[in-house]
Amino acid sequence: MTDKELIDGLINRDNRITDYFLDKYRPLFKNAIALIFDYRVDEDECINELYLYLMKNDAEKLKSFAGRSTFGYWLKRVVIRFFKDIKDTGKVIDNKSGEPLFDKTGIADYSDRIAAIEAKEDLERLFMLMNNERYVTVLRNLVIGDSEPEKTAAAMGITVANLYNIKKRALASLVKVAIKQMNNNENK
Repeated sequence: MTDKELIDGLINRDNRITDYFLDKYRPLFKNAIALIFDYRVDEDECINELYLYLMKNDAEKLKSFAGRSTFGYWLKRVVIRFFKDIKDTGKVIDNKSGEPLFDKTGIADYSDRIAAIEAKEDLERLFMLMNNERYVTVLRNLVIGDSEPEKTAAAMGITVANLYNIKKRALASLVKVAIKQMNNNENK
């Protein structure tokens, strides 16, 4: 596959080419992550952020490739700069412990269990206010159900990269709905 075919496929959001791109350049991404971050980070989170960056504003960054070098060399420079930027701005969580961000083993205290039930009910109310059922499905599977991204993507008939894009948009939509609901409650 030529550089032009690869870039055109990414810009056109061709799932086959996106998968090829993510597989082919994954070693580059992993090496750059190891080089840039002096602490443990979630590689998938970093790669997802990179993909979103490349595709932002109708793939503006990808379209800036002028062909003065190979795509691989150009991408290497872009990847290193991007990862340095997200490290400097603190966009990626330091994951030194390797432990989950919250304890899934259960909530011991009764009042905490009541609060968890109320939070779940609040979340279900927000889901009902969301217009996009696909967003709700992704949030239920990935965030609440803690399903494997590969399984969820396969069940939905999409790539994992697309699933992460949907998840990001779904979380943004959930935040908007929550803020709107909060403002409505304050005005009462």
